Amino acid sequence: HLQLTMPKVSALRNYGKTVQTPRRPFEKERLDAELSLIGIYGLKNKREVWRTRLLLANSRKVARELLTLDEKDDRRIFEGSALIRRLHRYGILDESKTQLDYVLSLKLEDFLERRLQTRVWRMGMAKSPHHARVLIKQRHIRVRNQLVDQSAYMVRVDSQQHIEFALTSPLGGGRPGRVKRRKDAARAQRGGDSEDSDDY
Repeated sequence: HLQLTMPKVSALRNYGKTVQTPRRPFEKERLDAELSLIGIYGLKNKREVWRTRLLLANSRKVARELLTLDEKDDRRIFEGSALIRRLHRYGILDESKTQLDYVLSLKLEDFLERRLQTRVWRMGMAKSPHHARVLIKQRHIRVRNQLVDQSAYMVRVDSQQHIEFALTSPLGGGRPGRVKRRKDAARAQRGGDSEDSDDY
């Protein structure tokens, strides 16, 4: 007789870090720089800056490690080209830059520019990065045929031209919004009342 046992929750838990907090919490220059980035890119909090900084740190860490190996080393060739290709795919690194040294010169802004929130704003679909965030959260934006409601979604270069308003959104020709429907109903009601008064 077979007895099935459920795996422990601890076995399914993901221990991978998504955020790395700063070592010095009250460093004035860093605090000012983070606040400036939050304002420019319309971020929700410092955590979003730290999460992006960890992505940058991980990319640079891999590049630094591979640069210590010999140029003919199989691991450096294979993993280095994979890293460069991934950064090209997301538009973080320019297509003309194919050396690992360029990964070390990447900045936080290079990653922040590829967020869906920033792309929607830069394409003129929103008046500001804050407006772009609201549109994404309220499910007005799609990438290709996929509706995306995550502001931090990283946009690939080949997907950038397919960022559009969702088909279900009033902005994309869908059903009018709640307020618009209410106003139309009130206008129709007023029109009906005036016609009734004309009959008498």
